[in-house]
Amino acid sequence: MPISIPYRQAVYTISAPKLELCPTDSVAEVAFIGRSNAGKSSAINALTDQNKLARTSKTPGRTQLLNYFTLVPGRYLVDVPGFGYAKVSASQKQQWQKQLVRYLEEREPLKGLVMLMDIRHPFMDSDTMMIQWCIKAGIPLRILLTKADKLAYGASKSALLQVRKQLTEQAAQVSVQLFSSLNRQGVDELKACLDGWLGEDEAEAGEAAAAE
Repeated sequence: MPISIPYRQAVYTISAPKLELCPTDSVAEVAFIGRSNAGKSSAINALTDQNKLARTSKTPGRTQLLNYFTLVPGRYLVDVPGFGYAKVSASQKQQWQKQLVRYLEEREPLKGLVMLMDIRHPFMDSDTMMIQWCIKAGIPLRILLTKADKLAYGASKSALLQVRKQLTEQAAQVSVQLFSSLNRQGVDELKACLDGWLGEDEAEAGEAAAAE
């Protein structure tokens, strides 16, 4: 059974410009990915109930490093560089993308990805490309349809059903939910998912010890 993670205790730890400088003590981490204006930092702040933990900006593309937040020793949330829209040079964007691919392909403690898509504009080209990559890599993926507060209840539920329908074949690996950092819609649902990912190893160790 997954353990409960104390998300409110999250603290900023380090910003790593490349894979080699990521924390060496990590046993489990979850990365937040998405287009640069999808609201990654706001989602992390809502999850941890801290308004200023992750930096937010009105200028998309400001996250340029792998930003680590410690939950408990060895367990982290990671805010990674946004992809897609960003007001930066082509060479800088290519460098970000290179480091992102390396992180996703080679980071062993990575237990799952939380991908943010604006509920009003889902499945942009960059979104679809990232989803396909995650499926190919076999990494568990949780999609947050952000800014759900921008739509009426019926319209948001309809959008959720449409996205789930489009991902029917990947249902075992990809899950989808509504989310709003403004009114905290979906925060508890997200916590339940992350508890399973981040607490997996510790829960298994406990079960093994009990069996002995």
